[in-house]
Amino acid sequence: MELKIAFTDKEITPWGGMVLLKNMLDQIDFKKVISNCPQLPKPGSNRGYSPVQIIESFIVSIWCGANRFFHTEVTRHDRTLNRIFNWERSPGNDTYKRFFSKFTQAINQRIFQYFYQWFFTQLKFDNLTLDLDSTIITRYGNQEGATKGYNRKKPGRHSHHPLIAFVADCLMVANCWLRSGDAHTSNNFLSFLEDTLNKLKDKHVSLVRLDSGFYDKKIFEYLEQKGLSYIVSAKLYSLIQRKIHAQRSWLKLDEGVEIAETMYRNPFWDKPRRLIIIRRRIELKKGSQSIGKQLTLFKDEEIYDNYRYSCFITNLTLSAADVWRLYRQRAQAENRIKELKYDFGFSSFNLRNFWGTEAALNFAMIAYNLMSLFRQFILNSKTQQRLSTLRYKTFAIGAYLVKDGRYIVLKLSLALKRREWFTGLWKQSKKFSLPVRFSNA
Repeated sequence: MELKIAFTDKEITPWGGMVLLKNMLDQIDFKKVISNCPQLPKPGSNRGYSPVQIIESFIVSIWCGANRFFHTEVTRHDRTLNRIFNWERSPGNDTYKRFFSKFTQAINQRIFQYFYQWFFTQLKFDNLTLDLDSTIITRYGNQEGATKGYNRKKPGRHSHHPLIAFVADCLMVANCWLRSGDAHTSNNFLSFLEDTLNKLKDKHVSLVRLDSGFYDKKIFEYLEQKGLSYIVSAKLYSLIQRKIHAQRSWLKLDEGVEIAETMYRNPFWDKPRRLIIIRRRIELKKGSQSIGKQLTLFKDEEIYDNYRYSCFITNLTLSAADVWRLYRQRAQAENRIKELKYDFGFSSFNLRNFWGTEAALNFAMIAYNLMSLFRQFILNSKTQQRLSTLRYKTFAIGAYLVKDGRYIVLKLSLALKRREWFTGLWKQSKKFSLPVRFSNA
């Protein structure tokens, strides 16, 4: 069969499923939320785009797959998508760059305090578990703050080293600070945590989980002063290795996994703290690798060749096994960072201006939190699918607009067996409202 080509004048979008997110934004009156935000930079002329449209279209562009400023041109030229979101026209990538370049440290502080506080005020959920982590973002230009520092994947490259706070219970971001690439993991951490608690406003934080990069006396003391429960992964310094070497009582948790606990006091600490020790037999199964590190001080003793060790400092009074199980759930923070980098452009949206880059990244966090609301309360699925999966399963639906009397109808190209499913999501998105209550609250 010979194939020919022809053309149509219909304006067709590949993103018909975005109408579900449009419904959600309308139901929460997100345009009003943006317009009420204090000190948003204003356009330089009367013909300029409003901050409300710039922010909303930037978020929609991220949802559609933009992970750098130039990619926003895809949504700019999609006239049907523009009509779905009631935009007369959509900004070009230079508009976003100029807008974010107007942000300063003080503006970022006020604006994102407003947005994060708004989010968590809408959630009927308390006693939060807070996971704080840092990540490396490799840079290839001459951006402010991009300096040489620890970069395991790209040694010697310039990078940024941001801090991120996740609320594990509702799968959302609570704060994000950009830092220079030569910043140590715990640099400015206490100020960051103080700022995060302020952004959570009246919410009670019942547990803070940190990896070994935050193993620091000042951090322990700060958390205890604030009355916060914590689990912090310990670095296997020589004193801790000797403490492990002296341990004789081990409780079997699983095949090849044993646990113990003791009190440990570093010479520079003013008091002892509870130490949980996990040891896992190396290569339990063929092709698998145990988590943790071996004891380098005792290479000559054969028994230590068979195990990898992990240690945690905590002020919880739960059983050692429960403390370990709670900390294991922190691994989800790493998965969220990967999704932010690959699906929300966290590692790609950058400007020469440091505070402009931080502003763009925080609006990517807002896009992430809104998508989290969609996943949990409209899709209502048992598994939290990544945005990259949702794009082709839910949002990438060919569609065009037609007029039917006083109505505008979005015609979706969907197989018959999927139409009932999409209609259900449509109804769910039309009745969505804030505040929301989590089922496990």
